[in-house]
Amino acid sequence: MEKPALTELPLIGPIRNRWSPRAFAERPLSGDELQTLLEALRWAPSCFNAQPWAFLVAQRDEPEFALMVDCLVPGNQAWAEQAPVLLLALAEPNFSHNGKPNRHAWHDVGLALGNLLAQATAMGIAAHLMAGFSPEAARGAFQIPDTHSPVTLLALGYPGDPESLPDELRERELAPRSRKPLENFVFQQRFGTPRSF
Repeated sequence: MEKPALTELPLIGPIRNRWSPRAFAERPLSGDELQTLLEALRWAPSCFNAQPWAFLVAQRDEPEFALMVDCLVPGNQAWAEQAPVLLLALAEPNFSHNGKPNRHAWHDVGLALGNLLAQATAMGIAAHLMAGFSPEAARGAFQIPDTHSPVTLLALGYPGDPESLPDELRERELAPRSRKPLENFVFQQRFGTPRSF
């Protein structure tokens, strides 16, 4: 099930069609599909080409999957445990070449995840990023060193039937997409003056 973007502008398919479903099909991702998604991460741009990211990946039939589910807040556990793959994104907040703070590290992890989202959408694979998890629980469960910080968890899989969700989640799943209009955040001359096109 796709929720097309509410725009008349000619966006490319992976941007127009990307959304964050909560219903996942039972169909697993193949090794080739998963590797392709991870390869998309690898080619993201980053400050000084530092590539300040790391990713822990767990498929539903692996013991680490339950550990990732346990790191989620209960509201996310309710649906994310049905996804075939969970991915934990980490940022390396200091440059590895000189140890100095990299204020772009989290931004660069976001760029890498953006690549994955575009690739997943192009492949017909659903992806849902989750801020609702415990970084501390993730750090303990996966022995994450102090050199890295948990950023977000991501559920991956083929879209499923919204009817499989509890009522409240099903309503959110079926609700139309919405975005702020450009004039709310694109400015000219000074902050707060909407840009004219």
